[in-house]
Amino acid sequence: MIDIHQHLWPAEFVDRLRARTEPPYLDGWTLHTATEPPYEVDPAAHDVEARVAIERELGTGLAAVSASCALGIESLGDDELFDSWHSGVAALPEPFKAWASVRLPEPDLDEAKALLDKGFLGFQLPAHVLATPAGWSTYGELLAIAEGWDRPVLVHPGIAEPAGDVPGWWAPVVDYSQQLQAAWWAWHAYGGRREFPRLRICFAAAAGLAPVHHERLAARGGRLGTIDTNLYVDTSSYGPQGIDAVARILGIDQVVHGTDRPYAGITDLRQGAAATAVIRHDNPHRLLFGGDPSAGRPSPERGVQ
Repeated sequence: MIDIHQHLWPAEFVDRLRARTEPPYLDGWTLHTATEPPYEVDPAAHDVEARVAIERELGTGLAAVSASCALGIESLGDDELFDSWHSGVAALPEPFKAWASVRLPEPDLDEAKALLDKGFLGFQLPAHVLATPAGWSTYGELLAIAEGWDRPVLVHPGIAEPAGDVPGWWAPVVDYSQQLQAAWWAWHAYGGRREFPRLRICFAAAAGLAPVHHERLAARGGRLGTIDTNLYVDTSSYGPQGIDAVARILGIDQVVHGTDRPYAGITDLRQGAAATAVIRHDNPHRLLFGGDPSAGRPSPERGVQ
């Protein structure tokens, strides 16, 4: 099993969050951000040994961890926080590997290449900076690096907009979904596949269910053409109804297993044994490494079974 979307804070990253006095920062285990209510973090969620034990019990061959773009570490200008994330996750034990964050709004392209060279799986970008066709164009050089290195890109929800007096679920349910939907449509409006024909991209959280709106696109004169075999969505935060609807549009081969652990876990998608195996192994293997997963090609530095 391969899980392409988890979160795990290494100790040095936690220490740096506690050293900060402006959002995002940790006060004990209470996370303070600029736009969302304070959040009580479960210390066990970031206990590395405990997390390794969970994945071993589940039979996970690879778990890809992400620095949640909702924290905004890419655009803070806090070099210590940014570097502590990458140095910390690079040292995590198996089965963990990590997505590389990039500095925004102007990525350091040499640094980005160096992170890939150190074994990071690919780049992650926050959805809110990709919410328009111009946003995708802005990061064209970075996307070209990912394509040239045969590495994927993960589009993850970014910093939430301030929403006033709303319940704690508002940002993940409303704001994050809207960001992902906008980034999905912006990719198509930009002509992303024309610009990057071989680039593999995955949208977290089923792209906020953007594919379900393809019927509305057709009703308004739009057309996306055939299924894009290099465009994926992960299953995080959704269950049988949402994933079934998305799979009917994109095809089951474009759906990949992502839990968003520790914020969620594995959900029975009720797709049957064969489809579940494809979602949990074959599809994420193709996303991360390309090629035919049935050929048993090992991943860099580690075999994935």
